[in-house]
Amino acid sequence: MDLWQRIGLSALVTGTVASIATTAALAGLASAEGKSPLQPTNSTSHWLHGGAAGRVTAADLEHTALGYATHHASALFWALPFEIWLAFRPPRSTPELLADVAAMSAIAAAVDYGLAPKRLTPGWEEVLPTRSIAATYGVLALGLAAGALLARNFRPALR
Repeated sequence: MDLWQRIGLSALVTGTVASIATTAALAGLASAEGKSPLQPTNSTSHWLHGGAAGRVTAADLEHTALGYATHHASALFWALPFEIWLAFRPPRSTPELLADVAAMSAIAAAVDYGLAPKRLTPGWEEVLPTRSIAATYGVLALGLAAGALLARNFRPALR
């Protein structure tokens, strides 16, 4: 397997773990706010369906499946540069890995809610307060760390 295939595979593992972890966190946070656990995932489909997507409380293909697919693609998107970063660095201690994932998560939050046009945000702001969104980016960091640990055998050793 060549370098980029190994990085791609490690990003697939890391992004999938981060996607599952953040989706679970979003569901729990929505429930704690008295909302449907599906609303944050449904709201992610707002790039196609507009702001009303966040008000959909039931599971369906056009909101839930599209919202999850979009969210999963986003997690893979953020996992790829993170895995490239790890591939070109010496092996990371746990504190170093946690610092790296905290930085990656902060960059993702800044891009998602500071640089991206409204239509391309995750859409969680339609359903959740800022504190819950911030907590979700904390879970993203932990998901990236857990995924990176699982994917370490796929990651090329370029150091």
